[in-house]
Amino acid sequence: MAAVLASYPSVASHLSAGWLWGLLQFRPGTMHITSRSPRSRKRPFVVHTADLARADLARRDGIPVTSLARTILDLAVDSRERTVRRFIRRADDDKTFDLRAMEDLLERTKGHRGQPKVRAALEIYDETPVFTRSDLEKRFYEAVTAAGLPAPSMNCFVAEFEIDAWWADHRFGVELDIYETHGSRLSFEEDRERDDELLHAGIETTRVTGPRLAREPDVVVESVRRHLQRRADDSRAAGIRLGRGREDRIRS
Repeated sequence: MAAVLASYPSVASHLSAGWLWGLLQFRPGTMHITSRSPRSRKRPFVVHTADLARADLARRDGIPVTSLARTILDLAVDSRERTVRRFIRRADDDKTFDLRAMEDLLERTKGHRGQPKVRAALEIYDETPVFTRSDLEKRFYEAVTAAGLPAPSMNCFVAEFEIDAWWADHRFGVELDIYETHGSRLSFEEDRERDDELLHAGIETTRVTGPRLAREPDVVVESVRRHLQRRADDSRAAGIRLGRGREDRIRS
């Protein structure tokens, strides 16, 4: 509040606003404010300059601050896309995120450097699903086989559960998720119980969503490749240990 009053009229913004809105888990060492006009005198905090609309202003704990949407947009400039998604998810969990307010802000700030990351992060909120389930499975299969990975078996029943993509030799599977089929609290609980049961059976799985496959297919394929390699290495190591154990028993 002292920093805001020292540069009146201004509001807390960027990292300071992120902390006030609960997006950051740490209190930034340097305070950030946004003012309509630049300040010539040197101050012990960072002053940003922007002519903020009324919709971009709010109060948090009594302190004038940029709105949640504007705060996320400003933080996006120097954040990774994954971090921006985390900001949005955290605000959504706190019931403070307003999709309409964010979309309105993006329409009003076309040249803002945080736009690309925020728009990419918002793809998960698209009400029209990118994939049907069968389309998602087809695209995943094509992506991994085109990259030269072993072809998975699709929709296999393993240990009494159906696994979307299954590599039997590696005892590894991938679950392909879209919100429409995995969006309820019950499905969330059942999925976690299922993962636990599969682990007890020596089967490891990971999850890939439709939006992620569309957004970063190369990253998804590389992750699957590393999982398969690790499982193969673990299997060989276990075989070596088993062989040594047999030799020890024979010698004894």
